[in-house]
Amino acid sequence: MFVSTYQLERRPPPQSLRAAWVALTGLSAVFLFEMLDNSILTVALPTIGRDLHASTVALQWVTGAYAVVFGGLMLAFGAIADRFGRRRIMLLGLALLGAASLATAFVTTAEQLVGVRVVTGVAAAMTTPGSMALAFRLFHDDGLRVRATTLISTVGLVGLAIGPPVGGLLLAVAPWQVLLLVNVPIAVLAMIGVRAGIAADDPADLHRDPADLPGAALGTAAIVLALVAPTLFVNDGAGSWAPWTVTAAAAASAFAFVRRERAARHPLLDPHLLARPLVAGGLAYKAAAGLATAGLGYLVTLQLQLDWGWTPALAAVGMLPQVVVLVAGGALVNPFVQRAGLERAAWLSASAVVCGLAVYATLGRFGYVWVALALALVAAGMRVVGVVAAINVLRGLPQNRTTIGVALTDTATEVASGVGIAVTGTLLAALFTGAVATANWSPAQTAQFRQAVTIAGLTLTVVAASLVGWGIARARGAARDQGGHLGHERTGHERTGHERTSVE
Repeated sequence: MFVSTYQLERRPPPQSLRAAWVALTGLSAVFLFEMLDNSILTVALPTIGRDLHASTVALQWVTGAYAVVFGGLMLAFGAIADRFGRRRIMLLGLALLGAASLATAFVTTAEQLVGVRVVTGVAAAMTTPGSMALAFRLFHDDGLRVRATTLISTVGLVGLAIGPPVGGLLLAVAPWQVLLLVNVPIAVLAMIGVRAGIAADDPADLHRDPADLPGAALGTAAIVLALVAPTLFVNDGAGSWAPWTVTAAAAASAFAFVRRERAARHPLLDPHLLARPLVAGGLAYKAAAGLATAGLGYLVTLQLQLDWGWTPALAAVGMLPQVVVLVAGGALVNPFVQRAGLERAAWLSASAVVCGLAVYATLGRFGYVWVALALALVAAGMRVVGVVAAINVLRGLPQNRTTIGVALTDTATEVASGVGIAVTGTLLAALFTGAVATANWSPAQTAQFRQAVTIAGLTLTVVAASLVGWGIARARGAARDQGGHLGHERTGHERTGHERTSVE
């Protein structure tokens, strides 16, 4: 039955997930696209390379272009959504996603495919932050927010897990273009759920500050360069000038962005908001999780295949502890958060990530059982912190900054993931003599590799532990912050909504 926007606006907040199933179906479809897209495409890269006669660099940018554009534009589109309407930007992004996916059917060159992936990255930046922001705003109860966010993320993680096998099966019976055309029905399902289940944007919940275009340009440049640099470190090596030049440009852009935001009358990101304990702590936890997950995944993949000689298929099986915990652990998130509380659950889960890294760095070389334990610990920590840290960030922000809050947490994860890969790749390049991908290592090379893995693992552990420790220190003021001006902001927002309903 069709539900009008006017009826949705007058309806009180849902008191259960079942009452919001239409909206949650649409929002889950958005997150499913993000997690499924690149995982299912990676399987087809050899086929795409042969079909389009693509070079190694072109194939790398088939996946890399999407990640760079997606990560670089999230902050800008988060700010746009908070200003012009979260639901509106979400629907426009879904329409763009469907159009870009349909265009895949007409691709004949690698350059055209990279162009399609760029547009897909733009669509993802428009939609992904909005999925969590709209889920947060859909409910007023923090317990329901945790359950809704857990449900949405579980759907996405299932997509991440089934992407490679489903992609392999489809390639056996259909052309590779079908893998990207799968996004079309997902986009349609998401549009139906969002339009029917979520009310139109209330102008009172949006802000009308002038757009900070210089800040958006500087922030986007800093993030894009920060995401490109790790790829250059891995491909060109630490001895090349290119990765260091891009890293310096990223640092300069970030410095200019911070100066701009401090001086601007209407900044894209108000530094005072970032200093709030819940926001600062949540971003630190998300960054630690992103750093650990990317760095550990990179190191374990190299160790299993290059050091221990496992086949790619066996190495994929070796990563299963991480996949199983990520998918099955969703059932434990809500009970754990109810027992521990949001703030305590955040730092406990972030600490589990650090413990997993420490286990791998100190014991991973002694056998697979330690590798499996490290993967499980990091995945368990990430499963919880991925939900509660994002919710804490949103709880710490004003009501009209929720979308850029989600964009912040996603950007922190993306950039930290790039840093994790850059650190591991640079240390490996510096300590390993010769080409790491060659067969039949000498005993000296094997010793160098294991030393590099240990040093890289310990370095990531120290950095992640520092982030978590800083987040815990900042979170000590969260109760005072929430009880003070944040509580007044939230009360004022809720009272305004009540008065508006009464007038209607």
